[in-house]
Amino acid sequence: MTLQVSVDSTPSASWYNRIAPWFARPWLGVLSRTLAAIFGGYALAATCAMFFAAALPIARGQAVLTGMLVAIVLCACAALWAFATRTALRAWVGILIPTALFWVGTEMLRAGA
Repeated sequence: MTLQVSVDSTPSASWYNRIAPWFARPWLGVLSRTLAAIFGGYALAATCAMFFAAALPIARGQAVLTGMLVAIVLCACAALWAFATRTALRAWVGILIPTALFWVGTEMLRAGA
């Protein structure tokens, strides 16, 4: 009589395959897009307002007001972008790249002033 021990080395036994279905739930994509629209849109609007306040060669108060008006439009566009893209990752990337560019531009203007 031989005793055989079965070792399950199939991919379904791995930890990834046990956790992966949890990440494939549709509500997580909606949650991620919502967070991108809210927090990413706010970050984009804030950095846009900072950039315009530092970059426009007009009176400081007018530059701040112009930056805030443009920021309101960009915040709305960020929310639209977050739900119009194909994936949640594209939503985050499409919002964070312009945010980073506005921030870098503002820092460069502050360093030169």
